[in-house]
Amino acid sequence: MKLVAAITAITSCIFSAAAEVVPNSLFSSHGVLQRNQVLPVWGTARDGEKVSVDFAGQRAETIAKGGKWMVKIKPLKAGGPFNMVIKGDNTVTLTDILIGEVWVCGGQSNMAYRLSPAIYNGAEEIKNANYPQIRLYYVPNKVARENVEDIKSTWQPCSPELMKNFTAVGYFFARDLYKELNVPIGVISSSVGGTPAEYWLSRPALESNPALQNILGTYDNQVATYPARLEKYKREEPVLLEKYTTEAGAAKKENKPAPRKPTPPQNPKESGNVGGHFYGMIEPLQPYAIRGVIWYQGEANSSRAKEYQSLFPALIADWRSGWGQGDFPFLFVQIAPFNGISPEIREAQLLTWQKTPNTAMVVTTDCGNAEDIHPTLKQPVGARLALAARALAYREKIEYSGPVYQSMVVRDAKAILTFSHQKKLVAKGDGLKGFVIAGADKKFVPAKVEIQGNRLVVYSPDVAAPVAVRYGWANSPDVNLYNEHDLPASPFRTDSQ
Repeated sequence: MKLVAAITAITSCIFSAAAEVVPNSLFSSHGVLQRNQVLPVWGTARDGEKVSVDFAGQRAETIAKGGKWMVKIKPLKAGGPFNMVIKGDNTVTLTDILIGEVWVCGGQSNMAYRLSPAIYNGAEEIKNANYPQIRLYYVPNKVARENVEDIKSTWQPCSPELMKNFTAVGYFFARDLYKELNVPIGVISSSVGGTPAEYWLSRPALESNPALQNILGTYDNQVATYPARLEKYKREEPVLLEKYTTEAGAAKKENKPAPRKPTPPQNPKESGNVGGHFYGMIEPLQPYAIRGVIWYQGEANSSRAKEYQSLFPALIADWRSGWGQGDFPFLFVQIAPFNGISPEIREAQLLTWQKTPNTAMVVTTDCGNAEDIHPTLKQPVGARLALAARALAYREKIEYSGPVYQSMVVRDAKAILTFSHQKKLVAKGDGLKGFVIAGADKKFVPAKVEIQGNRLVVYSPDVAAPVAVRYGWANSPDVNLYNEHDLPASPFRTDSQ
């Protein structure tokens, strides 16, 4: 990727310099530092070396201990560009540093999905991605078993060329936020496709949570049995390959898809593991001052949705603890409709939002593709994340969510539902879709639905005594309930356990 190549070339120059004092690569030219917060600045130096940092009219000094140093800059208002001069036995000068808003973009493939012609209106979006006040920091994919001191990346101004290899959702979020706030925006992209949430937590966070011990047990068993599994594969490999060759040849003659070629088992310590991406891609960012996190993940945990109800809040708490900035805003995307994604994972995300302070959830029921786990409509996702940021992080008095189910009462064989985050319920299209209703037998049937002010009346002639209502309770739901702000309602069930 061109972005990675550019980063490698620049950082090679930075880190090959024969300097005693070296700032962490988070502090590079073209960077963005968080406004209105104390700013930790750190790096490496000769043990005992006096280090000073001059920045925006301030000077901070310290003595390197154990080859490391850190100073703290007092809070600054948005602005720039500024130079940062770091002195020890040598001098390092960083230029074009801005003060603004910094957000971390985390998750798996739908966050990592780059701004390419494949997304909706992609070619035009790339051409227009020229925002020098938006700065990008790319974290390369790295699995580690202990903390990585320096990611060794660098900040770059947003341009069409760089955006071809950067998160599309993160870009649309930053672009919309920049247009509203009119201050510099820094985006740190740290996401990897196919990763379950447990890859992004520290091991102590998992060990301290009784509900997550199965994850650790499974991983530890994989590590313990890997040598035997590898030896077994080596013994059987000739036979497996011979069988594969025969079956592949037959498939080709019959114009059928080829079978999967045998491969050796992956080493769980190297191919992604519990805590691996946390130590390689998140902990090295701490304690860089940030405003908050946007997160798009859950696909890889869809089959373990009940567990995710504990796992996801644990991840949020773990990151907040590591940064030491209190309960910073954590904004996340509810998984979009797809045939292979269960409704239970969306419920786990909804429950996380409802139970975890200073979080927000973006609903994407209108942005999915039943046949593609990577929907190409990314613009509304970024826009809704920016809306949530404006409400939570910047305290704007705006609505940022679609209707959220609150309560149900039954009167005259009809279920009456109330919702938060709305003054008016709206059916986009002809009549509301996606509702089912059941009695005590839990046999759900399609429901009739009426909007009465800010409530819904749900019923069916086949259900005399309703006990439960569900909305959008499918892998790829066809739904159309919104509020007056054109924000979609989250799928839900009133009978959740």
